[in-house]
Amino acid sequence: MTSQDAALQLTDWRRRTGELYAAVRATPDPQAAHARWRAGRDELFCTHPQSPLPAGDPLRADGLGYWPYDAGLRFERALIPADRAEDLTIPTGGEETTELSLLGHILLPGPIAARVDVWWMQQYGGGLFIPLRDGTSGDTSYGGGRYLLDTAKGADLGAGRRDGTIVVDLNFLYHPSCRYDQAWVCPLAPRGNTIAAPVRAGEIL
Repeated sequence: MTSQDAALQLTDWRRRTGELYAAVRATPDPQAAHARWRAGRDELFCTHPQSPLPAGDPLRADGLGYWPYDAGLRFERALIPADRAEDLTIPTGGEETTELSLLGHILLPGPIAARVDVWWMQQYGGGLFIPLRDGTSGDTSYGGGRYLLDTAKGADLGAGRRDGTIVVDLNFLYHPSCRYDQAWVCPLAPRGNTIAAPVRAGEIL
């Protein structure tokens, strides 16, 4: 494969990811939106040439695994401005790094009851980034954590709306590509995005 082919394929992957999340936001019923998201991700992971799944991986045939949808884990939360300035340079494999700036935080109510940092990712023109490592990490989910939002790459459930809230639906937590193939690089959850409560929602191992 030429570098031009790879670039065009990756562009298509990101375009289709953005279209999938746009369809999710346009679906009024959150559980139906989640089902649409699952089906769209399975199609991309099983058929797209930029899929992080290695050839022959059973997930290409079986699809990705998820907890059942839990309507009690969908919230609309205000973005609380950061009370400190903080920039992070996170290694993502080899000599590559990701630059993050702390934007603020959100408060998740029970049963999670946690404060979670919201970051601004400097790459790709910028975007909101919310990784999460919870009590299931290393057990039923990837040890490095999962992602909730990564708007620079299209993973946007509804952020920056007129009322200043962010849609936080923990059922949409997904594994980073490095969970499937070490050839991919990905920033992992920093300290302010690590919580003790188990989040039994979203993608599972």
